[in-house]
Amino acid sequence: MLLFIASPLAFTAVAFVFALLIGSFLNVVIYRLPLMMQRDWRKQATEILEDEAPQIPEGRFDLMVPRSRCPSCSSQITALQNIPVISWLFLRGKCANCQNPISGRYPAVELVTALLTAIVAWRFGFGIEAAAAILLTWILVAISMIDVDYQLIPDSLALPLLWIGLSLSLFHPLTGADNLFIPPKDAIVGAIAGYLSLWSVYQLFKLITGKEGMGYGDFKLLAALGAWLGYQMLPLIIMLSAIVGALVGISLILIKRHDRGIPIPFGPYLAAAGWIAMLYGPEIVDKYLDLMGPSL
Repeated sequence: MLLFIASPLAFTAVAFVFALLIGSFLNVVIYRLPLMMQRDWRKQATEILEDEAPQIPEGRFDLMVPRSRCPSCSSQITALQNIPVISWLFLRGKCANCQNPISGRYPAVELVTALLTAIVAWRFGFGIEAAAAILLTWILVAISMIDVDYQLIPDSLALPLLWIGLSLSLFHPLTGADNLFIPPKDAIVGAIAGYLSLWSVYQLFKLITGKEGMGYGDFKLLAALGAWLGYQMLPLIIMLSAIVGALVGISLILIKRHDRGIPIPFGPYLAAAGWIAMLYGPEIVDKYLDLMGPSL
């Protein structure tokens, strides 16, 4: 602990390596959690699933069991074959048994998780604020990738994130002024305002067009970010996510990689905007106000 406090670089390096392992676990969460949800839905109401739904594994299937297997030949992946990034490079992106390609997204998620974690560790330094911010980062990575794959944000991730944010606000009086934790009032108002802001947009869009413009998971995610960062950061999060989402969506349509009628998940943009606001939100707002001050 003394080494980490004295040397931010050492703490950042250890956080990077540890986050590679977490990134490997997040790949399991991203793949299995939606399938676990679909199994539960099928048990409750089989009509929910459509004919083209992916095959749902039988038997025990959760985040710990069964062991990871090749999606092509179902051969079990050994511990040496499951070292983050290194094993994928050593195997040249192919299964050791059947030689079928293994998606490069797996090491990409591991690397991105490690890089984002290192940035957070360097930004906050060793302490409870860094631990909380790193946890938020990991959950946002999982939420983003699941939303990309399935256009849904699991309650089992969004709701705990909301309650953790509200709970951490209780630590505000015990810490300094310039850190992650916000007063309970700001967290509660942030959660309420985050949910109602997107819910209102959803209802207005549905009233005008008769279509659903976004899912309820987006409301819950923004509520969670409001609980973590406070209502003051919500305008910045919404603005950043809307700008990036619009640019990406228009770009995909222009290069004809995305049909206009296919929905684009909004969760990853909310997650990215919330992560940026967590690190640099006050500075961004202050610079914006400085630039707009004379004209206002």
